[in-house]
Formats: sequence, structure tokens, C-alpha cells
Amino acid sequence: MLHELILKIFKELDRPDANGEQIEHLFNSYGHKEITVTEIREDDGGTDFLKIKIPGINGKAAGGEAPTLGIIGRLGGIGARPEQTGFVSDGDGALAALTSALKIVDMKNNGESLEGDVIIATHIDPNAPTIPHDPVPFMGSSVDMTVMNEHEIDDEMDAIITIDATKGNRITNFRGICISPTVKEGYILRVSETLIDILQNVTGKPASVLPITMQDITPYGNDVYHINSILQPCTATDKPVVGLAITSGVAVPGSGSGASQLNDVEEAARFSVEAAKQFGKQKAFFHDAEEYAKLRNLYGSMAHLQTLGEK
Repeated sequence: MLHELILKIFKELDRPDANGEQIEHLFNSYGHKEITVTEIREDDGGTDFLKIKIPGINGKAAGGEAPTLGIIGRLGGIGARPEQTGFVSDGDGALAALTSALKIVDMKNNGESLEGDVIIATHIDPNAPTIPHDPVPFMGSSVDMTVMNEHEIDDEMDAIITIDATKGNRITNFRGICISPTVKEGYILRVSETLIDILQNVTGKPASVLPITMQDITPYGNDVYHINSILQPCTATDKPVVGLAITSGVAVPGSGSGASQLNDVEEAARFSVEAAKQFGKQKAFFHDAEEYAKLRNLYGSMAHLQTLGEK
């Protein structure tokens, strides 16, 4: 159970002056120093990018061969001030990702390190803009999506879980968490069986899968409909990416305050921790490498879907 850790992170995020330095101090208080904070400012405002690296027993940082899992908290902002007061629904991605990081650090402090390295990345913006979207408004971002991908994706990541509040739609009409099919270089692949196992263990319920379309795996900026930004990391990496969606029973705007559900965020964080355990041990797989190679041989590259396409 990660409720206590969630509340510690939430206390730092649910404030108008929330920033990366405060989160850094929290992790430092747990004895963890491998955290970087990078402030990026553009015309529409700015945000603090956070990257937390937690070395494993047999990870790359120790000269080992265990794979590295990336966990990205995807969002526009944790707040929509001055339009909204307080922490908004869109902040769930950052809250869950940072909670998973704090749990892995806490485990390490208690003498239980993971096998592989884990890199957690997200950003903190308490004053992000909102943008029109059907059926409910989205949270925008103070920085461009390409900037987010640049600062949140790390070359050392061998696979990526991207956590995002996915409530502003009418196709995932239940409260909880679900995973997307694996996406790699423009291919939407089968849902990972090992990640389904982890999802069912964590929730105690049959696995739910987020339906995604070709539009969702293309970059923002091409003027086509996206369910949200959950799979935007797949447009900027050749590593397999799985979306971990925090969902709701009705359409909830990303800019809605008071909309975060403690148990749902906790499940997302706990799923990420369990996936990190198994991925480092090479017992959880995001895709079948042989089948992917066969698809490439049969149908060629789909990497053009990672671009803005031809105008």
C-alpha cells in the first residue's frame, strides 16, 4: 500500500508555489541524491522537469545487464491557475510517477533493491493553460510536446510506461486503471500478457485495456484527434511504450479540481513498481521481439507515423 507516500507527494504538489526543488528536497530527505531538476521557460510560461534515477543491483549503473525501465508521468500541468484553484485531475500522472519513485527509494533504504535501474521522469507546472477539447476541456502545457519528450525520455530506458489521467473521453467509462497495447516505432502491437498479469494482481479485477487509434500514436501538431497525450512518448523513441491510464466513470476535464481518486492513483503507482520489479528480472516483457521483427519484414517500417507526416 502506497497511500502514505502518495499523501507526502500530494502535499508538495497541491500548492500554488509547487516546484521541482521541493520534490528534490523530499527525495533528499530519503537519502536519494540522483535527481535532477531542469527549469524550462517558453512564451506561455514554464515548468520544472524532474528526472530520478534509482540504480538496481544488476543495472547498467552497476555495470550489469539488467534492463532499465522508464516511468513517465505525462501531463500538461498539476494546476490551472488562475482559472482553477488547487491540484487538477491532469496532475495524476505526475503524482503516480513520483509516488512510484519514492516507493522504490524507500524499498532500497529498507535493503530491498530492484534488479534493474529505474528512471522516473515528469514535470511540475502549477499554472498551466487549458485548451478546448471534445467532450471536455484538456489541460494544455506551458512548453511544447517536443520539449517534454526531450526532457522525459532517456536513452537508457529499454521500455517505457507512461502514466496519464485519461478521463476526458467517453470510451473508458469506469474508474480505475488500464493499460494500452504496446506501441513501438509506429506499430500498435498486442497487449503484453505479462503486464496483464501484473495489472490483474494489482487491481484484483479482470484486466482493462485502453482502446487506442492510429491518431493517438502520431505526434501532436498534425491537427488530428488524440485521446490525450498518453502515448506521445512513443513518437520520440524506438523503445516499446505502454500507456497506463487513470480513468473515470464519466468524462472529467483535465482542468477539474477535486477529481483525483486516491485509490486509483495508488493502483497506478503500485502497478509501476511491480512492473519495475519484474522487468528488471526479465520476467515482464513489453513486446515479442521476434514477432515485431516478422512484422517489419512483412510490412516494412511504420516509423513515418512518428513524424508530422507530409503536408
